[in-house]
Amino acid sequence: MVVGGGISGLTAARDLAQRGYDVLVLEATDRVGGKLRRGEIAGVTVDVGAEAMVNRRPEAVGLAAELGIEVVHPTTATSRVWTRGGLHPLPRTLMGAPLDLDQLAASGVLSEEGIARARQEPGLAATDVAGDISVGDLVEQRYGAEVTDRLVEPLLGGVYAGRARAISAEAAMPQLLALARRGSITTQGAALSSPSTAESPVFAGIEGGMWQLPERLVDDLGGRVVRTGVTVRGVRRTDAGFEVDTGEALEAAAVVVLATPAAPTARLLADLAPAAAGELTAIDYASTAVVTLAFRASDAAAALDTGASGFLVPPVDGRRIKASTFSFAKWDWVRRAGGDLLLLRTSLGRIGEEQTLQVPDEELVTASLADLADATGLTATPVDAVVQRWGGGLPQYAVGHLDRVARIRAAVATVPGLAVCGAAYDGVGIAACIASAHRAVADVAG
Repeated sequence: MVVGGGISGLTAARDLAQRGYDVLVLEATDRVGGKLRRGEIAGVTVDVGAEAMVNRRPEAVGLAAELGIEVVHPTTATSRVWTRGGLHPLPRTLMGAPLDLDQLAASGVLSEEGIARARQEPGLAATDVAGDISVGDLVEQRYGAEVTDRLVEPLLGGVYAGRARAISAEAAMPQLLALARRGSITTQGAALSSPSTAESPVFAGIEGGMWQLPERLVDDLGGRVVRTGVTVRGVRRTDAGFEVDTGEALEAAAVVVLATPAAPTARLLADLAPAAAGELTAIDYASTAVVTLAFRASDAAAALDTGASGFLVPPVDGRRIKASTFSFAKWDWVRRAGGDLLLLRTSLGRIGEEQTLQVPDEELVTASLADLADATGLTATPVDAVVQRWGGGLPQYAVGHLDRVARIRAAVATVPGLAVCGAAYDGVGIAACIASAHRAVADVAG
């Protein structure tokens, strides 16, 4: 039995089915897919959650291939950073850590003082970090505070909706930490852009939207049951396996995989694995919102159709939105689907900013339009707008996160047949969630 019908839970169900198990998936909401969700704007179906997956990891693109889904890649349009009064080119970085200091200087993202400090990085000794450290503190030690504030913060804000000086480097950016422990990140950065790497796109998507991936997984499960609108109230061990309480007692003869966020997982583990439950309650979550907008191309092209795929916004600049993706410019399929409309989206919300999202949808749309106007000069009125809220949607990987996950898994492993997976453990991206599901099934059925 699998509790949770997001991408992790559905992947775990497929893995179990392929191993010969009779599978039942229980999802509390009215639909499967979790953060992979479709919406409709101006008659066009688009993603209102995750819109891309990492292409340089095998799990997500591999699963798509197994399901007969062809992936597509973003266009060559490039992102910008909206800071210091303008839209500046995003220099080549490793999650905000500059890999080309001349390009950084030319971008205009930093002040002269900030550039001077960043240029000291190649001469610094290797960073002596025995344990974990936050990504922001690591980059600040190497490059100075401005790089963290104006590059690392907006990039991590997009991925985790978190604060760079609180996010674990070991969990979120182990490659960056490994480079710093060896010496200059900048000097070693040249090896990160070999021709073979450069020819492999960083991201991939699905024509028509990423929401199709979980729906295809449900189809792949065939006659096996996926139930929505079912809340699991408790799980207990029995002589025959497990009893799952949904208001009625359901028996799970061999395996239960919990693919739910940290808080509900902690409640379900309170009696089964109390040590794991205690660790899970310490994982914080950030709330976010995605605002999708549709403009007539004749009204908005001059301001938006400039070759950019969107822009990131450093929190130090005090704007309401944290990023905007020009979907029509980033994805050819969105451009075609939109016809004479230009579709784009903004994202709002970081950890600790929950109250800024507790306003009517119309206010989030108004805030998005105001920031878009300041950033691009856009004055057009959208023909449609859709707001998708993700309350408590993104887990925060605090310093020491990997040790916490190890303790959770060790406690869960004391209960034979029980496993956990999802975004709370091994990464928040689609590929990482799929990998987490593979690991959970291997742990209990390997």
